[in-house]
This record gives sequence, C-alpha cells and structure tokens, in this order.
Amino acid sequence: MVREVSESCMDHLLTEIVSTYSNTLYANKPELAARRIEAIGYQVGHQLSERYTMDRPRFSDHLEAIKFICKDFWSELFKKQIDNLKTNHRGTFVLQDNKFRWLSRVSGDPSVELTGEAQDPSAMSENKAAQTTGMHLYFPCGLIRGALSTLGIPCAVSADISNLPACSFVIRIKV
Repeated sequence: MVREVSESCMDHLLTEIVSTYSNTLYANKPELAARRIEAIGYQVGHQLSERYTMDRPRFSDHLEAIKFICKDFWSELFKKQIDNLKTNHRGTFVLQDNKFRWLSRVSGDPSVELTGEAQDPSAMSENKAAQTTGMHLYFPCGLIRGALSTLGIPCAVSADISNLPACSFVIRIKV
C-alpha cells in the first residue's frame, strides 16, 4: 500500500512552517528562523532517504548518490526528475529544477510596512518578496542535505533563484 500526501497539503504545510518560524517565533531573528526551517527539512530528508533506500545496496560513490537524489528521490517528492545536473568533478554539484513546484505559489507579503522616506517602496516590496521566497528554500535545502547525510555524504546545500521559476541547488560535499 502506497501512502502519499496531497500536494496542496504539502504546499500549505511548508507555507505555515515558513510563516510561523519567520513571522511569529523568530520574527526578529531571520537567521535563526532559517536554521530551524532547514533543520526540519533535514529531519524529513533523512527519514525519507532511509525509507527510499531500505531495499537498495549502498552507493559506491558520491555521483551515484547524487543521481539517486536527482532521479528517484526527486521523483518521489515532485513526480518528476531534476531537469539538469552539473558537476565540477571536485565535490560540487548543481541540481536544476526548471519549474520548482514549491515556488510556483509563493508571493510576497502585501502588508509590508514602509519605514523612512528615503527608501523606494517598490524596492522594499521586492526585497521582502525575495526574503520570503528565500525562506521557502531552506526546507528543500535541508531535505537534500538530510537525504545525502543518510547516504553517508556530509555536505552543504544552498539554493539559487536568480532565474525564477527555475531553482538551482548547489551541493558542496565536505571532504
């Protein structure tokens, strides 16, 4: 029996996690909110990776594990594979999703308070929208890091959204 979670439930859950941590619990400490959101993603990625690799042999190298993340892990989460994988063959991998689902419904907070007369309101609104979007990326970065940690690969994961709706995840393997 396959158990799945509705995509809309996952969207709402992620939105509530980000909202609660960044606007309520740690409203004045965005770095701490980001670390907490990433930690939740790490735990979920760790558990999912254990579940998805239970009946598989161990991976022989880093590239095999990254390919597992790109194909199988991503397919389980998003019903599609990563669109592009690049590497410098020295421990850095870039996973690109050309239409990252969890960013498709993200919008900035329309109730942005403007403080100071010298600041441009549109620039502040764009900055708030970018900050909100960035907060939504800590969870999937944690997912990837947790999954790779389960596979015995310590790494750092960051995201790049300079080309929305595409999102790139940069994985740097720690040696």
